[in-house]
Amino acid sequence: MPSPADASAEVGGEFSAWDGYISGKNLELEPGKRILQSWRTQQFSESDADSELEIVLEGVPEGTKLTLKHTKLPDHGMQYKDGWVEHYFDPMKAYFKG
Repeated sequence: MPSPADASAEVGGEFSAWDGYISGKNLELEPGKRILQSWRTQQFSESDADSELEIVLEGVPEGTKLTLKHTKLPDHGMQYKDGWVEHYFDPMKAYFKG
C-alpha cells in the first residue's frame, strides 16, 4: 500500500490504514488461513454499525487464492468494491508480477 498501516496480530487487537481513514478490530484469526475483522471508514456515521471483512487464503497450484468478503456495509458501501480493486488488488497484482 502507498500509505502506512498498523495492525495487531492478536484477536481483539486493532488496525488502521490510510492515515486512520480505515479502522477496526480483529475478530477471528487463523494464521495463514483466515482473517475476520470489524471494519469502518471515517465516512461511516456514528449510527452505522461496523462492517465485516473476511479474508480467506487457500493454497492452489499457482500460489495462493485470496477470497475477500465485505459484508454489513452501510447504504453508501458499494463504493468500497471499486476501492478494493483500485487500491489493493491492482497494486498487489502489479507487485507480484514483478
